[in-house]
Amino acid sequence: MRIALVTPHATPPGSYATSEGGPRVVPLAQVLAQQGHDVTIYARKDASALPARLPLSPRVTIEHIPAGPARTLPTDEVAPHAGALGEELARRWRDGRPDIAHAYSWPGGLAAMAGARDLGVPVALTFHSLDIPRPRARLWQACKPLAQLRLNVCLARSADTVLARSSEEMGLLTGLGVPRATIRVVPWGVDTGHFHADGPAASRGSRARLLAIWRPSGAGLDVLLRMLADVPQAELVVAGGPPRGRLVRTPLYRELIRLAGKLGVPERLSFTGGVPWEQLPALLRSADLMVSPASEGLFDAAALQAMACGTPVAAPAAGFYPDPVIDGTTGLLVPPGHPALLARRIRHLLASPLQLEAFGIAAADRVKSRYSWDRIGRETVRAYQRCLPRAAPGPAEEAEEAGLELAGAVA
Repeated sequence: MRIALVTPHATPPGSYATSEGGPRVVPLAQVLAQQGHDVTIYARKDASALPARLPLSPRVTIEHIPAGPARTLPTDEVAPHAGALGEELARRWRDGRPDIAHAYSWPGGLAAMAGARDLGVPVALTFHSLDIPRPRARLWQACKPLAQLRLNVCLARSADTVLARSSEEMGLLTGLGVPRATIRVVPWGVDTGHFHADGPAASRGSRARLLAIWRPSGAGLDVLLRMLADVPQAELVVAGGPPRGRLVRTPLYRELIRLAGKLGVPERLSFTGGVPWEQLPALLRSADLMVSPASEGLFDAAALQAMACGTPVAAPAAGFYPDPVIDGTTGLLVPPGHPALLARRIRHLLASPLQLEAFGIAAADRVKSRYSWDRIGRETVRAYQRCLPRAAPGPAEEAEEAGLELAGAVA
């Protein structure tokens, strides 16, 4: 197939080989190319230094499209430029029509649908996040304005297929009237060549190490500090965020340090600041357990990266976590916002080294079998093929599709 991936954000050329940013789109493009497809990534040019065309491999090319100012914009501020982006996509696709356009985030969806409208190009849609009310939540509790919610739903209903990041996202979308038949659960993948259990671990002290990921909103990090107060044998390392030298100027950092002092745990709390991509696996391997405080979005790549490195995850029984984290097998699931219960379960797990090791082995196996980019690429192609006009599938194709469906259900 000729596949067009449409994203409203570009990534500086030097970081395309890593995995954050153009980040999740680029690894998918690379694996699709390895599976025999030709892929073009269309990204809004958000830096003047970006070239108009950037070949990444024989079958993957990035085209940076001028639409709005050549600087990084928040996703919501890209929307006014989606029309210009869509017009340019239509012009380019008239000269070389893709078989399918796969858009990322709602501005990308607007642009792709505008570009595909008169050309009959099927459109697949992936939301980076969906800030919509959970079951039993009041409508006013949505993080985004109601108009934004309506737009997301309209886009999802208009797309030929929606690739949901998790089972919860699929449930939220169907609850809002998006046809179930058009939704496929296809999560983000993990680079299991980069993140794996065999390799060096970062140095650490004698205490058990709990690892959390910095979140700009700080959501739930206070819960983890309260949990830490009840797990005296452990330290908590918060990874990521601003460079270490700038942390002290960050209000969230100062707030957490004050809370740690009140709880009596400052000597057991540390911050790494931003972690280079190449050093992240060793840091993940050094932890006994990754702890995730809140389900902010519908997908948490860091949790899967930790599991791939053999580090089990303790997380809320909400959001995307119930998909990869099997409670009592690959990690722990607890009700959100219960630090005392989280602390009790972590204490019990840390007191059983053999069980902790078994969790880590199972976590690595889970990610390798379910979340490798190779499998995610095959599932993505299967979702695309459902949108394409084609002859009735033969016995071999039906058997392959049935196998993927069964594997997904079991996973």
